[in-house]
Formats: sequence, structure tokens, C-alpha cells
Amino acid sequence: MYRRYCNDCFPSFYLPNRQNPNVNTDMQNASPKAPGSAAQNQIPAPMPMSPSDFEQAPGSPTNLDTQYTQGYLKTKIGKRVRISFLLGTNTFQDRTGTLLEVGISYVVIQDIDTNTQTLCDIYSIKFVTFYS
Repeated sequence: MYRRYCNDCFPSFYLPNRQNPNVNTDMQNASPKAPGSAAQNQIPAPMPMSPSDFEQAPGSPTNLDTQYTQGYLKTKIGKRVRISFLLGTNTFQDRTGTLLEVGISYVVIQDIDTNTQTLCDIYSIKFVTFYS
């Protein structure tokens, strides 16, 4: 099933047919282990990858570029805002508060009166008013 992939694309513990040089699979040489001793022939866990491990293609949009909504809103974090959302086809709803956080698909505002935080869908935002 995995033979269509090259052997260098995946670590050896992902491919069942490829031998891992760190793991002893020869059962004749395997010695019984004493209870309580650490297993020596364990497959290592995959290392987690961070987003900084990946290169971004030239010209790819980023959420830091002010030419995009997310990038522009990030420059206004901490400001008082009124955000108008379009719900359905003809219903507008406003939320007013302090802009706390901007993600790829959301914004978080904190209501001034109730001190509650609201997570808002960035794709339903139609208008944003910034107060000085």
C-alpha cells in the first residue's frame, strides 16, 4: 500500500515494510527482558513539527500583510471597534468592544460593559469602525 511513496519521504516508523535501523526485528537475538526494565527496542515517537519548519511559497498570502483583512486588523489590536456582521441574507448585527486578537478566520473582542470576550467569524464581517 505504501510502496508508491519514496522511502525518503516518510520516517521509517510510518512505513511498515521499511526496516528501521534503530529497531532490532530479529527475534532470535531478542533476549527476554526483566520486569521493570525499560524496553530498548521501542519505535521512537514522531517529533512534532512547528509551523516555522515550513517554508512559505513566494507570493502566498499571509495574515501579517496589511493588504489582507487579518493583517490590517492586527495593526488595530487594543483599539475600540464596532464590527457589523451580516447574518443570513439581510440581517445585520453589531458588536462593540476592544479588539483583543485576530486569527486567520476569527477576531476576539471584549465588551466594555460586561467585560466578556466574544469570538467572531471574520468571514461574516462587513464593516469595522475604529474609535480613537
